[in-house]
Amino acid sequence: MHSTGKGRAGEQYAARILERAGMCILSSNFRSPVGEVDLIVRDRNTIVFVEVKSWNPRRIADLEYGINREKRRRIIETAKYFLAGHRKYNEMAIRFDVVFIGRSPLPAPKTAAPVIRHLASAFVECV
Repeated sequence: MHSTGKGRAGEQYAARILERAGMCILSSNFRSPVGEVDLIVRDRNTIVFVEVKSWNPRRIADLEYGINREKRRRIIETAKYFLAGHRKYNEMAIRFDVVFIGRSPLPAPKTAAPVIRHLASAFVECV
């Protein structure tokens, strides 16, 4: 599967997982002049900006490479852009999460469900 298709499929899978956890999807692939946020969800009284990454479960230590300082800055600036256009959410708390989606490092059938690792508050910023 092409990487764009694989990424979109991962984002859709992450959205279903977050919805099952009681969150409400507000937007997907939200774009601003400086970047994109994969998912924007509401988790009770918190607006959550979610980056979805394909991931090798053996390499969780590589978070810094997948979500480096520049990527975090673009996500934060895009969050500010979203909030400026959606003032009804301005009184709510915000959070930046990362959802990793990968395959089990153990031998498993290709039809096995992906391994999900949801890092709530993966990074912080005052917006």
